[in-house]
Amino acid sequence: MRKKVFLATLVFFFTIYHVFACTNFLIGKKASKDGSTLISYAADSFSLYGELYHWPARTYKAGEMLDVYEWDTGKYLGKIPQATQTYNVIGNMNEYQVAIGETTFGGRIELVDTTGIIDYGSLIYIALQRAKTAREAIKIMTDLVAEYGYYSEGESFSIADPNEIWIMEMIGKGPKNKGAVWVAIRIPDDCVCAHANHARIHQFPLNDPENCLYAPDVISFAREKGYFTGKDSEFSFSKAYAPLDFGALRFCEARVWSFFNRVNKNMARYVSYAKGETTEPMPLYIRPDRKISVEDAHAYMRDHYENTDLDWRFDVGAGPFNCPYRWSPLTWKVDSVEYFNERPIATQQTGFSFVAQMRSWLPNEIGGILWFGVDDAAQNVYYPIYCGNIKVPEEMEVGNGDLLTFSWTSAFWIHNWVSNMVYSRYKDMIKDVQKLQNTLETGVRNNQAEIEKEALNLYKKKKTDAVNYLTNYTNSTVKDGVAQWKKLGEYLLVKYIDGVIKKEENGVFKRNPYGKPAFPNRPGYPEDHYRRIIKETGNRYKVIQIN
Repeated sequence: MRKKVFLATLVFFFTIYHVFACTNFLIGKKASKDGSTLISYAADSFSLYGELYHWPARTYKAGEMLDVYEWDTGKYLGKIPQATQTYNVIGNMNEYQVAIGETTFGGRIELVDTTGIIDYGSLIYIALQRAKTAREAIKIMTDLVAEYGYYSEGESFSIADPNEIWIMEMIGKGPKNKGAVWVAIRIPDDCVCAHANHARIHQFPLNDPENCLYAPDVISFAREKGYFTGKDSEFSFSKAYAPLDFGALRFCEARVWSFFNRVNKNMARYVSYAKGETTEPMPLYIRPDRKISVEDAHAYMRDHYENTDLDWRFDVGAGPFNCPYRWSPLTWKVDSVEYFNERPIATQQTGFSFVAQMRSWLPNEIGGILWFGVDDAAQNVYYPIYCGNIKVPEEMEVGNGDLLTFSWTSAFWIHNWVSNMVYSRYKDMIKDVQKLQNTLETGVRNNQAEIEKEALNLYKKKKTDAVNYLTNYTNSTVKDGVAQWKKLGEYLLVKYIDGVIKKEENGVFKRNPYGKPAFPNRPGYPEDHYRRIIKETGNRYKVIQIN
């Protein structure tokens, strides 16, 4: 896909269940292992191509205008004045270590204003080009929708810099009612937060501008619309603008719960809420039981509810090889009764995901890392994309393939090729995937200190040399990783072709004494799967003894 001035063809058509599409984690600097601030984002859509966006820093003449296109569809929305100076943005992080993620909660449909000029995707990428801090990004975003109107549905944003992390929730005010109502809350440094397509802010402090910012009419507008009648101190943004339903619990809040449950043992008591059985809300943020590393954050993005009440690897829907995925749609009917699939954090329709790491003790160009991967987070590789990088790896470049054009040099297509093999024999193949995934990511971690030491030495002499060094390091790392992932796909095809498993010894396929491939293992299916077949078919497949 090609960029047309601004986001014209970063096509992201949501499905009917787009409000259950994305997941964000937020981790304060005193909750992280090394003092970083961290936010994560999974951009999940069957119509999103996984690629790494880039806007170089630029200067503009007074009076120049910016064409705004809706991120989801590429629809032209209008023009706004361009900033005289924009900053380098790579992915969802800029050169000042400001990072932004999002999840759509939808909310009250009558509050969508199709006359607005600014959609949520444009808010993110315009703010990143103009903001030096998270607070500045919040002001830019809220000023933009106030002046030009908000085009999208209700949205939750994760907004972070090296010192602060914020969650901001926003929804429009209806047709031809320009602007939006919103609340932004700073997450305490020793806490973690999450959101996953449901509005999570309930009550908030009305007189604490250091930690809470909000639209002046956020409560009065709800009263005017009949959404709220109580005392100001009792006002809940979530209840007023995004009333709870089963989907918001089981498909959305369940993902928040899964993250919270992995970092704080006391959150196990909210499992009934995650299952849609109760409506007592979880806290907006919690203190983790231990410090969280970047590697932990990667692991949390790969979660399928393993070893919880929502683990679905062992029922008939998982097939004989315990696959933690189901194919869409999210809900389905049999005999007019509606049923559903679980919606875990890691999902097959992810276009790209990241863990953004911001470090205040380093120069911005070295301190900010977008750990970026494409396709299903459980089967991706998180590569280090430094926030000052000035060139995107070819394997992740906009225009290298698209959803209708396969490319052997595209990271997205190589990962999808491998993943779609793995889904068919998950229990066996995932071990091979995780082995290479761990090898590549461990290798990056082991080299990181030395790479950054060299970058810092270069930075002290000439900043541009450090930037070029890190850009080249990132791009070569991605190139090598994607090449190895392609070899993994070739290996899986050879090893598991036609339902058998080739014999191996010390990582090499075995041959017989005459040089031919050794006869493969034919493991068939697990016993419990055979028992299911017998239960359903009785003696149909029973071997008959012939006298």
